[in-house]
Amino acid sequence: MALTLHQLNAASPAEAARLLDGLYENSPWIAQAALAQRPFRSLAQLKQQMAAVVRDAGAERQLTLLRAHPELAGKAMVGDQLTPESTGEQTRAGLTACTPEEFGRIQELNAAYNAKFGFPFVLAVRGPRGTGLSRAEIIATFERRLENPPDVERAEALRNVHRIAEVRLQDKFGTTPSEGEWVWDALERLAKHSDPGFAESGQLTVTYLTDAHRAAAAQVERDMRDAGFDEVAVDAVGNVVGIYHGTDRAARRLLTGSHYDTVRNGGKYDGRLGIYVPVACVRSLVAQGRRLPHGLEVVAFAEEEGQRYKATFLGSGALIGAFDPAWLDQRDADGTTMREAMQHAGLPGTLEAIHALRRDPSRYLGFVEVHIEQGPVLNELDLPLGIVTSINGGVRYACEAIGMASHAGTTPMDRRRDAAVAVAELALYVERRAAQDGDSVGTIGILNVPGGSTNVVPGRCQFTLDLRAPTDPQRDALVADVFAELDAICARRGVRCTRELTMRAAAAPSDAAWQSRWERAVESLGVPVHRMPSGAGHDAMKLHEVMPQAMLFVRGQNAGISHNPLESTTADDIQLAVEAYLHLLDHLADD
Repeated sequence: MALTLHQLNAASPAEAARLLDGLYENSPWIAQAALAQRPFRSLAQLKQQMAAVVRDAGAERQLTLLRAHPELAGKAMVGDQLTPESTGEQTRAGLTACTPEEFGRIQELNAAYNAKFGFPFVLAVRGPRGTGLSRAEIIATFERRLENPPDVERAEALRNVHRIAEVRLQDKFGTTPSEGEWVWDALERLAKHSDPGFAESGQLTVTYLTDAHRAAAAQVERDMRDAGFDEVAVDAVGNVVGIYHGTDRAARRLLTGSHYDTVRNGGKYDGRLGIYVPVACVRSLVAQGRRLPHGLEVVAFAEEEGQRYKATFLGSGALIGAFDPAWLDQRDADGTTMREAMQHAGLPGTLEAIHALRRDPSRYLGFVEVHIEQGPVLNELDLPLGIVTSINGGVRYACEAIGMASHAGTTPMDRRRDAAVAVAELALYVERRAAQDGDSVGTIGILNVPGGSTNVVPGRCQFTLDLRAPTDPQRDALVADVFAELDAICARRGVRCTRELTMRAAAAPSDAAWQSRWERAVESLGVPVHRMPSGAGHDAMKLHEVMPQAMLFVRGQNAGISHNPLESTTADDIQLAVEAYLHLLDHLADD
């Protein structure tokens, strides 16, 4: 019989510890310490308390915890000495049925890993969905993580320890993150559509109005209809719009959604998670036969990344009247104009049809967006959700330092006008200056010496600057300081510099009332409320121009990597996002 929270909260300390035995491999002290925080309101709260115990235990005890785990397909498995939990997990992953080649490779990796890190390789072999990783996935992950620096790998191993405990806790309590699994499965199906040249290599790339893009839109449309939306349509720029009416059709709607296009060789969750979490909410409401006082309008934005055409935020921009007419005449790498691409996709390709998409902000309560974090913060804090306080404002510049090319062997060090060294000095300053603000960031992402040669002092160095901060004044102060330092460096080194502004985006602070709604929703789950800025841009930035907005972040796995095939999250974290979203919807009328 499945355990219940009531039983756990009511049990004696000894009995409660027995009920939680086996969650952390041969380490009962974690559950015992967490039980001091009873009563628990939710399993999520229990998970957080156990993670906090490990986090506060110190490095030596954490190392002991890691060493308590068996090797994958190691001596303990061969000798039938695994705990019942590990036996079930390694069997489900097929490790007991390895081919001789697979078994031999895993033994090589076990030896190399232990020699480098001093503890066994720990992997949650049940995977992010809970159904298990394949042996090929396990070996590939083993090989990849073996290349990590020791501090990075130790943290990654501990996160896998928590994931193992999370899955084991589900088994004890007989719970299933059903809505999270539905979203996870839907995103897997959606990821099967990819542009030619990438699909053949198993890479996910969906750029604006390609065949893969249109197939993805059709998939979103079908999923919205199947979920029970009252109205579903594709609009004049390719956005997929689903409407679930409230009891009062004249009432203002909540607008929500994110984008379904991707960067080249990107991940499955960027943007798309923010489409399917609200779709899962509608699916849940329909299953319960419920309607809310307000309507919900979910928009799968057709374009956010600006990969095929230089028209970033095209999908969300069209809804606020920010579609640039000149975009229609832009050509892609093959010479196809946007207008031609639209018409080929069955869209009107006319300004009249696009301008008609503009929403009346007075008809909406606001805009909310769920998004994978795209960063390491939540992962490092062992937190599943984060509340966005502001989307950073940013500027981008294309720059060139111009000095004097000269012979590397004959030009004395004090006589050089080295353009590359000037930029290198600037890069170090950007790093120091951005760090002073805490939440500011600065990056020189491209650094190129045209026609560079091993034995020539660089006379030119092309570089980019990307400077971001949570508020516009903070961003502008950072920009001013960086360029003042650049001028000083150039003067000192006899170098001059050109600069061209290529992008300026205003910061988008979260609306206080909507941020509070997200905070109450997360708190209701028993999860700590963590507030954080977003360094990346989102569709919410565009809607912010005409209505209040706020965002919810969902933790990413693999150190929060994004715009990358390793981008991932778990069905359990998605489940919490769905539950938080439903809480927000249910309590809108309370304000």
